[in-house]
Amino acid sequence: MEKKDIKKIVLAYSGGLDTSVIIPWLKENYNNPEIIAVAGNVGQADELEGLEEKAYKTGASKFYAVDLCDEMVNDVIIPSMQAGAIYEEYLMGTAFARPIIAKSLVEIALKEKADAIAHGCTGKGNDQVRFELAIKHFAPNMKIIAPWREWAIKSREEEIDYAEAHHVPLKINRETNYSKDKNMWHLSHEGLDLEDPANEPQYEKPGFLEMGVSPLQAPDKPAYVELAFEKGVPVALDGQKLSATDIIWKLNKIGGENGIGLLDIVENRLVGMKCRGVYETPGGTILYKAHEALETLCLDKMTVHKKQELSVCFAELLYNGQWFSPLREALSAFVTATQKNVTGTVKLKLYKGNIIKAGITSPCSLYSENICTFGESDYDQSQATGFINLWGLPTQVQALMEQGKLEQ
Repeated sequence: MEKKDIKKIVLAYSGGLDTSVIIPWLKENYNNPEIIAVAGNVGQADELEGLEEKAYKTGASKFYAVDLCDEMVNDVIIPSMQAGAIYEEYLMGTAFARPIIAKSLVEIALKEKADAIAHGCTGKGNDQVRFELAIKHFAPNMKIIAPWREWAIKSREEEIDYAEAHHVPLKINRETNYSKDKNMWHLSHEGLDLEDPANEPQYEKPGFLEMGVSPLQAPDKPAYVELAFEKGVPVALDGQKLSATDIIWKLNKIGGENGIGLLDIVENRLVGMKCRGVYETPGGTILYKAHEALETLCLDKMTVHKKQELSVCFAELLYNGQWFSPLREALSAFVTATQKNVTGTVKLKLYKGNIIKAGITSPCSLYSENICTFGESDYDQSQATGFINLWGLPTQVQALMEQGKLEQ
């Protein structure tokens, strides 16, 4: 499709630096098309304030605000937590949101009969892949516009120059120009001083952390949380029945206050380069820890080990933008089957960035104190002799052969 034929574009709109300048850029470079700005609410809180007004002022003709929090939590976050999906220590806050936002973009684009969907992802990152693979899944013939892969702008500094020249209001300045992504699960920080891995993150600097505090600034007294799960789904916090979404919000608050969930990593991006990022994931870190702890009681050894093995594949599929793939769906079916007995309560102690297990109970527990006790029990220890002889038979035979003592 030629540029001149594109009359209506749906834009994934966050109101940040990239998408703020994209609206006037699209109108200048695509023959003044109609721009429909779509803001997916995935829990970025105050970042949503004033977006509609800003979108119209910078050239949008229509604005959608879509609440996607519950869908993201129930359809992506909880299944991923149940799978134990972690990518190189990263709990994938950005990756969790992209499939759901992209799905919403397609729904609105089809409803509005748009000619194209645009996004503000750079040509260096993972998000361009995540958005576009999801779009291709739901609308395989939809035209996709990625300005960062087209325009002459080379840096965020030049973006700011463009914004100032086009009178686009910004909430950032050149000194606080971190590249950030925020939703209810996490906040990421990239760029500026963080581009040098030798630099320590400024955790104690006022305004750097937004979801919590540095462990050094956390209270001197520990805080306790008690999480209840039913079939691997969080259903209550400290005895109060809540939705999984509300549990995450509350865990963010208490986790943030206690310095939980800070991560500084150099990760391997899908496009091949290494990138340094600092992440805040207070509630998510607690939730993952609690679920993992409960599984130690409720899952048998072979299932635990196979889940751990497959969790790497699950995480890579999500990180690499392949959430809507047959393999991920098949893995989710396996994970769901493993969760039928993951029911119980986990108590955790939070103290200056640390999560300490403080007790686990489950009606489906496979743990038997009677069997494993150091005291008297029904377990017949003499049976271990025959087990070891059979288990060690291949080792014994190999050794006898090597010593020339094996009777043929």
